Amino acid sequence: MAIYTEPFNVADYLTDEETISAYLTEVLESDDPRYIAKALGTVARARGGMAQLAKDTGISREALYRALSDTGNPEFGTVLKVMHALGVRLSASIAA
Repeated sequence: MAIYTEPFNVADYLTDEETISAYLTEVLESDDPRYIAKALGTVARARGGMAQLAKDTGISREALYRALSDTGNPEFGTVLKVMHALGVRLSASIAA
């Protein structure tokens, strides 16, 4: 009897604002810029895909794929445009 498996896709589980917020909050605590960029790409996929994000940000789809990939290193301005288009924002608190 063969076992069938599928790759795990986080975007499939980011179905509401509360879950997206919790996911991004957790990712931001990693302090890993590449992980954060990739997470923004995951949220973009959950919210309608890179084509819609490209339209909303004015950044080409190809540039977004590169910037928000495992190896991407987006400029801070790009991150802010993406976050604005996704309807999320950064917040600051004092580190404990």
